Amino acid sequence: MDLTVKTLEGKDAGKVSLSDAIFGLEPREDIIARVVRWQLAKKQQGTHKAKGRAEVSRTGAKMYKQKGTGRARHHSARAPQFRGGGKAHGPVVRSHAHDLPKKVRALGLRHALSAKLRAEEIIVIDDLVAKEAKTKALAGVFASLGLTNALIIGGAEIESNFKLAAQNIPNVDVLPVQGINVYDILRRGKLVLSKAAVEALEERFK
Repeated sequence: MDLTVKTLEGKDAGKVSLSDAIFGLEPREDIIARVVRWQLAKKQQGTHKAKGRAEVSRTGAKMYKQKGTGRARHHSARAPQFRGGGKAHGPVVRSHAHDLPKKVRALGLRHALSAKLRAEEIIVIDDLVAKEAKTKALAGVFASLGLTNALIIGGAEIESNFKLAAQNIPNVDVLPVQGINVYDILRRGKLVLSKAAVEALEERFK
C-alpha cells in the first residue's frame, strides 16, 4: 500500500510503499492482547511485601499455659489470627514476568501496525530533524500536523535537537525504531514513522 510522505512543515515529499506483510494484516485482538499483557507483566515491579509470622517483632513465648484455663490452645502471639501477628499467605517480593514466544511477539507488533494503518492513524515523515532544541517551536509544528497525542518512531538514532525539543511535550513519545512496541503504539493516538523507521521495520520482518 502506498502512503504519502510528509515533511515536518506539512508539505508532500513523495510516496512510500508499505509492505502488506507488516501493515496489511487483518488485526487480531487476541494476539495484541497477549503481547500487551506480557509487556505489562514484565514491567510490574513486584516489590509488594507483607511480614509473615517469622518476621513480625513479637515475643515467641507461649501466651498462657496449655491446660486449665478453659480457653483455646495457643502458643505464639505472632500467629496470624492475633492483632499484631504475621500475615497469612501475604504478598512476597517476586517477578510477575511470564514467557511469550518470540514469534507471537513479532506477530503482535505487525498486527498493531496493521490496526493503526486500518484506522488511518499512521503518518510517515520524511526526516525527524529540528533546527534548534526549542520545545515551543516543535509543539507548533506538531499542532499544525494535528499531533496532540502521538508516538513518534525515528531511525536507529534520534537527532539530538529533535529529541530534546520533543521530550517535554505532553502526550508525545519519541523512540528509536528498535524501541517500538505494541503497548506504546496502542496507548497513543497517532503513529508517526520516519522513512528510516519504515525501512528498518521492513528489513526486520523480511
